[in-house]
Amino acid sequence: MTQANLLLILHCHLPYVRHPEHDDFLEEDWFFEAVAETYVPLLLALERLEEDAVPFPLALSVSPTLCEMLANPLLQRRLARYLDRHVDLAEAEVRRTRATPFADAARMYARHYRTVRDACATRYGGDILQAFARLHRAGRLELIASAATHALLPLLASPQARRAQVEVGLQCFRRHFGVRPRGFWLPECAFDPAVPRLLAEFGLGCFFLDTHGILLADPAPPAGVFAPLATPDGPLAFGRDVETGRQVWSAQEGYPGDPVYREFHRDLGYDADPERLAPCLPADGARRPVGLKYHRVTGACPLGDKRPYEPAAAVARARQHAAHFVARRTEQARRIARALGPALGRAPVIVAPYDAELFGHWWFEGVHFLETVARLAASQSVWRFATPGELLDNGRAGGPGGAPSGRPATSSWGDGGYFDPWVNPANDWIQPALQAADAQMRALAQMRALAQTRALAQTRALAQTRALAQTRALAAACGPPGDLARRALNQCARLLLLAQAGDWPFLVYTGTARQYASGRVRSLLGRFDHLARCLRRGGLEERVVAEHEWLDDPFPDIDFRVWTPSRSD
Repeated sequence: MTQANLLLILHCHLPYVRHPEHDDFLEEDWFFEAVAETYVPLLLALERLEEDAVPFPLALSVSPTLCEMLANPLLQRRLARYLDRHVDLAEAEVRRTRATPFADAARMYARHYRTVRDACATRYGGDILQAFARLHRAGRLELIASAATHALLPLLASPQARRAQVEVGLQCFRRHFGVRPRGFWLPECAFDPAVPRLLAEFGLGCFFLDTHGILLADPAPPAGVFAPLATPDGPLAFGRDVETGRQVWSAQEGYPGDPVYREFHRDLGYDADPERLAPCLPADGARRPVGLKYHRVTGACPLGDKRPYEPAAAVARARQHAAHFVARRTEQARRIARALGPALGRAPVIVAPYDAELFGHWWFEGVHFLETVARLAASQSVWRFATPGELLDNGRAGGPGGAPSGRPATSSWGDGGYFDPWVNPANDWIQPALQAADAQMRALAQMRALAQTRALAQTRALAQTRALAQTRALAAACGPPGDLARRALNQCARLLLLAQAGDWPFLVYTGTARQYASGRVRSLLGRFDHLARCLRRGGLEERVVAEHEWLDDPFPDIDFRVWTPSRSD
C-alpha cells in the first residue's frame, strides 16, 4: 500500500533575452545553454522512460517567456547555429585531446552535442514545446502555468498589473500547449494574501509555496507541509518539503557538490587559446563560456587546482545518489505516514520543487540522476509520484481526506524567505520606476477606453479640462480597432511586462550580469516612455511602432485592455 505521494515539480524559466539588433549577443547563450544542457536532455530522458513503460509523472512549468523564446524563429535559427558550432568544436577537441587526461570528456561532449543537435533538427523538428505537450497528453507529465514574465506578484503596484501577468501568462500557455492548466507556479514562490483570489478568478486550482508560507498559516495546519492547504478563495496551496530540497540544493549537504561531478565554473572558453575557440566566440574575440568543462569539483580549492573530469565516474556517482534519494524518500514516507496518516485519512504529500536548469546546466549529471530515480522508484511501493491535478481531485476541503483550511503567510523561496533579493539598496530604483510605468499604462488604457466608449456629448461639460484635452488627442490618434494606436498600446503592455520580470532586480542584487540587467530595465522602460509620449501627443508613426515590435515581440495576442478596471469595451 502506498504510504505517501511525491509531487516532483520542475520549473523551467529564463528571462526574455532575444536581441535581433545584434548578430551575436552574449546573454542569448543563456537560452542556448539551457536548451542544450537541460531541456532537450530532459525530454530525451522522459521519452526513454516512456518507451520502457517506467512511470514518472511529474509537474513541469515552462514560463511564458521561455515558451516565446523556444517558439521564436530567430532564436531557433541561432540555436541551430550554436549547436553546429559546438559540434564542430567538440569534434576538434576529440582530435586534440586524444593523448590527454581530457580525452573521455571530449568524446562525451562530441556525442552530447551531436545528440542534441539531431534531436532539435529531426526528432522535434525545431518544436520542443510540442514535445512537452505530447508528453502531457500522454499522461507522462502535467504542464502547469505561470506568470507572463516571472514577475513577483506581491511586488506589483496595482491589481491590473497582477491580473495582466496572470492573464497573459495563461494566454501564452493555451496558445503553445492547447490545454487548460490546473496548477500555477508563482514566480519565486512569492505569495501574499491577495494571490488566491486572483488565481481563482481564472479557474486555477493550486499553487506552490516555500515551507514557511504553509507553516506560518492561520490557523497552523495540523499536517504542516505534508497536506495541501485549502485557501478561503478556493485554490489549494502546496508547501515545499525541506528535506528533499536540502538533499539536492544545499551547498553543504546536496548532491551537486560531490567532488566527482563536473565543475561548472571552469570552462574551456577561458582556458583555451582563442584561435581554437574562434567559431564559438563573437567577432571581437571576447572570452565567454563555451560549455566544454574538463574539470571536476574536486573540493574546496582554487579553480586552477581542479582535477580532470571523468564522465564514467560521474555517471556512476549519480546512480549512487539516485539510490540514496529513493531510499531516503522511502524512510521519509514511512515516518510521515506513521505520524500523520491516521489523522489525515489519506497518504501525505511530499512536495519537491526545483528549478529545472539545476539538472543538466548547473549540475551536469542531474538529468541522469532524475532518470535513475524514476527507474529505481518503480521497483518499490512505499511511495509514488503524483501530479497536481491528481492531488487536486483528492484534496478538496470537506469530506474524508479533504484538505484543511487556512490562510498561508506572505513568503517567497528567495534568500531570507521574503522579498529582500528583489527590493534592497542595490536595486531599489527599479520598483519606483515600474510603479510609475504601471500608472502610465493604466492611464493610457483608460484614456483609450474613454475615447472609444463615451460619446462626446457625455464629456462636453469637461471641455476645458486638461483630462479631456488628453482624451481627445488620444481619440484622434486611436481610430478604429486594429489601428496604429492599438498596436502601440499593446507594445507598451509588452514592454511593461518584460520590465517587470523578477530576473532583473535579482541579477542586480547578486552581481551576476548586473550591467546587462540594469540596462535591460532602463531600455525597456525607455522604449515604453517613448511610445507613451507619442500616444499622448498623437504623433505615432508606423515606422516607429514597427521598430519597437521588431525589437520585442513576445505575446502576439496581448490586449492592453487588461490594464483597465473594466474591459467591457
